[in-house]
Amino acid sequence: MAGDVVGIWEVALSDGVYRIEFEHGTTTGKRVVWINGQEVLRRDWMFKLVGKETFTVGGMETKATVNIEAISGFTYEYTLEIDGKSLQKFIDNRSKVTKTWVLQVDGVDCRIVLEKDTMDVWFNGQKMETEGEFVDDGTETHFTVADHECCIKALSSGKKRAGIVHYLMVDGEAEGSANELYL
Repeated sequence: MAGDVVGIWEVALSDGVYRIEFEHGTTTGKRVVWINGQEVLRRDWMFKLVGKETFTVGGMETKATVNIEAISGFTYEYTLEIDGKSLQKFIDNRSKVTKTWVLQVDGVDCRIVLEKDTMDVWFNGQKMETEGEFVDDGTETHFTVADHECCIKALSSGKKRAGIVHYLMVDGEAEGSANELYL
């Protein structure tokens, strides 16, 4: 990559964490978007130095837009929007509709994401086959990782503001700290 990188963002989606880099040549107008080191968009010799570049991120082709705005003279501001929202608003919304666990299984780093609205489970970027069931105190979503039985339990917190809490069990053992279990 050239020395014109002016913006770097990390975006966590259900199917993985993506590093987005944006190059902007302020003399040529060149615009290049890199996702996880792969070039996904290139525009050379743009006469208009401000504007927007839209592209997709991840396997679910989530819409992303880099906004280029002139601040003063040849100073520019670069912002990223995901699904039509500012990056911060997108992150805040994702924290409400997903729960993510990062753990080690058999010595390998793993990322498990629960989409609370659909109850879809993702393991290291792959959507998992799951089986859900209602139990006395809530619901359980079962799936298998390698030879490990996994279960995401959804229980009422007993507190109106906290709502439902989700926690992950691997081979019958709870993952995460006690604080994480009841956030």
